[in-house]
Amino acid sequence: MTVVRFTCNGEPVQVTVRDDERLLETLRRRLQLTSLKDGCHPQGQCGACVAIVNGHARVTCTEPTLAVDGGEVITLEGLHPNDRAQIIAAFESAAAGQCGFCLPAIALHAHSYLQKHPNPTPTEIARQLDQHLCRCGGYSRIVEAILKLAQMRRDPDSVIPTQYLRAASTTPTHIGGVGAPVLRLDASDLIVGKRTFTADIDRPALLHAALVLSAHARAQVLSIRTDKAAALPGVVRVVTAADVPGERWQGLLEHDWPVFVAPGEEVRCAGDVLAAVAAESEDIAREAAELVEVDYQVLPTVVSPTDALANNAPRVNPKSPMVESTISPSNSPNLLSLTLIHRGNPQEALAASAHVATGTFHTQRIEHLFLETECCVAEMRGEHLHVWSQGQGIFDDQRQIASILNMPLQNVHITLVPPGGAFGGKEDLLIQGQTALLAKLTGRPVRLALRRDESVRMHPKRHPVTSHIQVGCDAQGRLTAVIADILGDSGAYASVGAKVLERAAGHACGPYRVPNTHVEARAVYTNNPPSGAMRGFGVPQITFALESCIDQLAAKVGIDRWEMRYKNAVSPGDELTTGQRLTSSVGIQKTLLAVKPAYDEARARGAALGIACGIKNSGLGNGAEEVGKAELVVESPTRISLRCGFTEMGQGLWTVLCQIAAERSGLPVQLFTPELTTDSPLSCGQTTASRAVLLGGNAVIAAAGQLKQALDSGQTLGDLVGRVYTGNITLLPTTPIGLNVPSPRTHTTYGFATQLVILDEQGHLAKVVAAHDVGRAINPALCQAQVEGAVVMGLGYALTESLPCENGIPTTAWIRELGALRARDVPEIEVILVEDPEPEGPFGAKGVGEIGLVPTAAAVASALTAFDGEVRTELPMRSSPAAKVMHVGQIHAHHPPVSHGHNQPHAHPHVHHSRSHK
Repeated sequence: MTVVRFTCNGEPVQVTVRDDERLLETLRRRLQLTSLKDGCHPQGQCGACVAIVNGHARVTCTEPTLAVDGGEVITLEGLHPNDRAQIIAAFESAAAGQCGFCLPAIALHAHSYLQKHPNPTPTEIARQLDQHLCRCGGYSRIVEAILKLAQMRRDPDSVIPTQYLRAASTTPTHIGGVGAPVLRLDASDLIVGKRTFTADIDRPALLHAALVLSAHARAQVLSIRTDKAAALPGVVRVVTAADVPGERWQGLLEHDWPVFVAPGEEVRCAGDVLAAVAAESEDIAREAAELVEVDYQVLPTVVSPTDALANNAPRVNPKSPMVESTISPSNSPNLLSLTLIHRGNPQEALAASAHVATGTFHTQRIEHLFLETECCVAEMRGEHLHVWSQGQGIFDDQRQIASILNMPLQNVHITLVPPGGAFGGKEDLLIQGQTALLAKLTGRPVRLALRRDESVRMHPKRHPVTSHIQVGCDAQGRLTAVIADILGDSGAYASVGAKVLERAAGHACGPYRVPNTHVEARAVYTNNPPSGAMRGFGVPQITFALESCIDQLAAKVGIDRWEMRYKNAVSPGDELTTGQRLTSSVGIQKTLLAVKPAYDEARARGAALGIACGIKNSGLGNGAEEVGKAELVVESPTRISLRCGFTEMGQGLWTVLCQIAAERSGLPVQLFTPELTTDSPLSCGQTTASRAVLLGGNAVIAAAGQLKQALDSGQTLGDLVGRVYTGNITLLPTTPIGLNVPSPRTHTTYGFATQLVILDEQGHLAKVVAAHDVGRAINPALCQAQVEGAVVMGLGYALTESLPCENGIPTTAWIRELGALRARDVPEIEVILVEDPEPEGPFGAKGVGEIGLVPTAAAVASALTAFDGEVRTELPMRSSPAAKVMHVGQIHAHHPPVSHGHNQPHAHPHVHHSRSHK
């Protein structure tokens, strides 16, 4: 241990640190400066931990604390209030922020950069942002914010124009209701790092936890010895499977995922947990975890879905549901699910078709790469357990934790801490169970936070999918049939893999009229990392295949690609893949019309461009009950708590729900304060399937309508203090796939999109135009931002992102190598919001969170084929000209390998336009 002295935020500091301690740890743990966030230590590749060190912006997770002895460190907390106010004003005026985890460090870096470069160009700013990863947004709003901040610094008296409305500035005549571009309610706190994330939570006598993870993707556990770990000074408790008092096997759909793997059982993937340690510090907990000794008998892995379906393949998961089907190619116990859709006579239709396009398409496994890794805090209060969770479904967390601990459900209380990104990756119970167990057994608060490499190993990924597809059309280009076989690798545990492949099957014909269809989709267990929910939920994979065939057929017929799509696009009265007949809010043709001017302009100047269309359900559907629950509690004449059973995770849900409440009640949006705990009876399932606004918004309308009735009767908010107004809604039933009914209703509604990708003369990305039917944009600013961020994620999926595995184990957890795009990789993005209202949606709205990237990879592939004539059948398209100029892997820090130790036209539609420029 060494004493280090330096100046921090203008004050002298003296701390005793370990010789290997990094500055991030010193600032966060010892000095409680939590504007800095830990997204990747010790990689230094996400940029969330930037501080100004001796006048330079530095990533503190790689900076030794010893190196700042005698130096100066500045964090956001140390900036002059006027500087922070300017930062807030600039970033708010650009609506630059979603989950907010990356923003404080970006804001501080911008402050430092502008002191030396007061008049930067957008390109220069994008280069500076190369140090930072933003996974939610499209970067352009951040660049815009920094340009505005520069203007404010050059001319402090300047007025920065903005189209956005602060909630606090709403009035009885401008309430900030539906259609108003209200800023996120928590925008200012997010920007300057004042909003608490789970890892920022501290409790008295807090213990820190670490996990022991499997060293292998498949092996029998012979023994687990914890005595050395337990004997380490500072260790309070070591737990294994034997310490679980309740049900050890959990899961959202199948109870096939153990909280701990016990001796005598097999580990099934490299993210399996064998033990957990609680100690007085994180360092001690991690040291103790390394002392846990595990003996294995290593077994051959099953990593190919095709191999897993062989009759002689070993059973990956002992709890697999043993799907039976007469059409399955085997009786393998590794078949998690089979979805079959059959309409008409597709084989005869294909044989009679004038043209047929056929191909086999492969899409890759990718990492969600949310900036905030998994973290949980739990503590016992008497007989009651309190948990702070970043999960996408805290009522599912509550149910599973109560089961693990054998506790009454009512004794388990979960508070949602909105996460720093999720994208589907925080649906499953991952570390909450282990954290809760440690808290119960030690009687002390416990915090468990995963490192990036642990996060990559543990949580479910986007499914790798192989799709063999045949698409036919007649001589005029009208589609006749689709036959598709879809095989998805669900990894070691079910998660929601069966539903992902079901969704891929149900969207196999895209937003097109196809009278004859045969689709089979299988989800398969393997020893790879689990695959589960990720933005798009199986639909981007099959869309990549289908849209390529649409392009090929257009060429065979000799018609334009836009015309081919318009000719076949569904409209009210047409049927989708499953036979569901659409009745309303079918905006695909409107989105095609919206992009037509840009399409024609690019073609006229000879640019290589691609086009693709997409469809994505809103709501779970497939027979699931569609429920929404909300309540409004009048706390005071100036505060109404708004509670809804869905998770805010950067998408702006809570702001949108408050706007809906304002619109229905007639009260200013600023009166509503959103929050969520399981103490309110609001369980309505996971925040997934683009359903939160659809269902939650309708529930808020119901609750706010009751409040308005009370106000219309002459009562004031002061008279109503303590009143609770509830909204419990259930939409019309949906139909399971495979149920033989004459008029199936597979989903409540769908979002539709058309995207263009335009390349420059070198084949590099120049512009994306994304037209999306959103039903009704409750908040156009947040809606546009969602699409922008999804497009950027879709570009990465198309060109650079993947999570490679060897023998079931990820070969890297380093952010740069995972391939997410940086600011200077992103082209201009123009978003066009098309409004074709959904009758069952709140004020006509429907989901937008996932559809944003459904057609993106297909549009990129279409553009590349237009550029060089090569048909791409595999993602990512890293060998393409567009990918070769990306900067995702240009920082190659020296690092060790991933630890495997324990570890068709109408009148112009109503549209909103948004352009983002790099």
